[in-house]
Amino acid sequence: MILIGQYDSPFVRRVAVALKTYDLPYDHRPWSTFGDADKVAQFNPLRRVPTLVLEDGAAVTDSAAILAVVDDIVGPEQARLQRTGKDGRDLQRIAGFAAGVADKAVSLVYEHLLREAASPSWVERCRLQIRETLDLLEVERQLRPTVWLFDAALSHADVMLATMKGFIAEALDKEFDWSRWPALAAHAKACEELPVFRDARQPFLKPVES
Repeated sequence: MILIGQYDSPFVRRVAVALKTYDLPYDHRPWSTFGDADKVAQFNPLRRVPTLVLEDGAAVTDSAAILAVVDDIVGPEQARLQRTGKDGRDLQRIAGFAAGVADKAVSLVYEHLLREAASPSWVERCRLQIRETLDLLEVERQLRPTVWLFDAALSHADVMLATMKGFIAEALDKEFDWSRWPALAAHAKACEELPVFRDARQPFLKPVES
């Protein structure tokens, strides 16, 4: 398999953590959607990352869809990051909010970097969406006494929370004060100490157009 995208993306990174957790070998192509758009387009005409190219050459995009495919490949007994039943529904709900925060953070980064003058109303809207959703996720984490969100084992939602926090803390380091969300900060710190996270880490790189 081939994983396309840089590890400074929270979405590429969540896929990489899953692949490493499942011991699935892959060839990493750290291509940018800006500087390497033509290379990405060879596999994905949307020029989006992450893109996962499967053994049969089929390309899958969107991190949630990729993880569903990866879970299916390894099977239910080995898909340790997945959950079923009520926990499975909660996983999708929490991961969806965390991914939404990450998506808004990416939009905010692009607004600052790619426009000569950022739109104040758009910037404040993104900030509000991020802050209020982090408030929701902070409560969610505080109410769960287990080591990770559901039990003593990592889940896809745990991974998304951590990769989201890591991206925002680096790419928007002056925008948000994490003392407002101590449970999320502690959660991410614990994740970052795991080998599967350390092996899929890259400092944030500002996008550069080719």
